[in-house]
Amino acid sequence: MRDFKKFEVWQLSHQITLKIYTLTKSFPKEEIFGLSSQIRRSFASIGYNISEGSGRNSDKEFAHFINIALGSSNEAENQLILAKDLGYINESDYQNTLEELTILKKKLVTLWNKLKVN
Repeated sequence: MRDFKKFEVWQLSHQITLKIYTLTKSFPKEEIFGLSSQIRRSFASIGYNISEGSGRNSDKEFAHFINIALGSSNEAENQLILAKDLGYINESDYQNTLEELTILKKKLVTLWNKLKVN
């Protein structure tokens, strides 16, 4: 059994999710059940899928959940763009978060490729 907390991709996704929770605290109150909630769920979903997949019995199953995490990361990126364009986050926070998310996505692809080979 794999310990998901030892995977760098999970650690990165957890740190970014914590950052998103902090950033979304300043979103307008009317977004509490809208974009604020959705962007938090999308970023959190990345880590959820990594942890769920790590508990599966085969590399093939784990790779499937890494693929789902990649989908969640694309959804999260789209919501990050929307939050910036709506003026809910500033350019600096957007760029920093996008850079971290891009690194995470690259590492997810690397892990996915490694799991597919096994």
